[in-house]
Amino acid sequence: MKIELPNQAYKYVTENSQECDQETAFVLTSQNEKYLQNAKDNSAHSIIKVDEIAELFGVNKIKIVGITGTNGKTTTASAIYSFLLDLDYKVAMQGTRGLFMNDEVVEGKTLTTPSVLNTYMHIYQAVQAGCEFFIMEVSSHAIVQKRVEGLNFELKILTNITQDHLDYHKTIGEYIAVKNSFFEDEGKKLINKDETRAAFNIKNAYSYGIENPSTYRLMAYSLNNASSGIIQHFQEIVPFTASLHGFFNLYNLMAAIGAVHLLTGKKLEEVAEVVDNFAGVSGRMEQVCEAPNVIVDFAHTPDGMQQVLNALKEKELLVVFGAGGDRDTSKRPMMGRIAASLAKKTYITSDNPRNEDPELIVADILEGIEDRSNVTVELNRKKAIEMALDDQEDEEVVVILGKGDESYQIIYDKKLPFDDREVVRELLNI
Repeated sequence: MKIELPNQAYKYVTENSQECDQETAFVLTSQNEKYLQNAKDNSAHSIIKVDEIAELFGVNKIKIVGITGTNGKTTTASAIYSFLLDLDYKVAMQGTRGLFMNDEVVEGKTLTTPSVLNTYMHIYQAVQAGCEFFIMEVSSHAIVQKRVEGLNFELKILTNITQDHLDYHKTIGEYIAVKNSFFEDEGKKLINKDETRAAFNIKNAYSYGIENPSTYRLMAYSLNNASSGIIQHFQEIVPFTASLHGFFNLYNLMAAIGAVHLLTGKKLEEVAEVVDNFAGVSGRMEQVCEAPNVIVDFAHTPDGMQQVLNALKEKELLVVFGAGGDRDTSKRPMMGRIAASLAKKTYITSDNPRNEDPELIVADILEGIEDRSNVTVELNRKKAIEMALDDQEDEEVVVILGKGDESYQIIYDKKLPFDDREVVRELLNI
């Protein structure tokens, strides 16, 4: 991708060595330094370090907020974005769901954290649109690959650290270290105080929590008819109501409320007043149908599944799920054990098998389930959903996990159209 930058000795910049020519400068990053010679061979106008062009993209003209953690990044980012918009700020958000700016969709879904130059371009667009804040999700891959280099964060947020991406990071210890490395600097940070695996530089550190004393403490809460709570911030005690379901979402809301309070300096009461306007994120605890009750969620880690199913523990659950191919295999038995222990019936199916044999993925999941009397295996995801809907009775809830608002299924290297929510609507004729 070439980006045109006016009033420079070169006409374009790129991080792709193949796109270099006499008009195009090569932006050197930690990811592409091995292609430096190729850029020179393609007659690159010049070689520029990424931090040397930060100013040209207006990176220092906007307040950047980075959110990392295993679960909750998307919901927390979306809540911050929503609260800031409702408080009349101009704001942009980049993440798993795409690029949003001032309540409009600018780009569709992409990587959780795009390449350095892509992020710079998004920031440039946000600055041109008059945005004061740029909210971004920061994945563990992006931290390792230095896809956030050159960015000066106004605030960094940690949601939680549980097992994920061990196909890439190899050990849970390495994964934890990567997440925590994001918080080693002396910049402003907001940490989940109830996350025992968190390690951070205490300078300019703020916290939020439910179980432990923190800067923003949830004193009391209710999960009846969505959620509500009372926050204590030193001498301030402020109530809020929200339309989100589930105990885990209280953490996401607390992180967002604390972040907006720190970023804007507004009274905590003013921030709390806009919380109820946030309707949540598509594909996260999304109720596709009320009668029969069908819920779709993106949960694809052991902790994510446990949080969602625990949020619905008062109901009898029929759970449909699988596990992604070419990803961390060690979490599969854990996911099976959690589903079987919390569900009345479990339907194991395909997720995004990619280049793996779906039967072998299912075999890994089954290793975690001792009593398989209430377990059904159906590799065809649509059929598995149909079976759960056919078996559903009275007050039972069908919970379909793993893909959320994804509109495709990845089989080998192809993305085939598949949306859990649309499949449910088709099967129920709604």
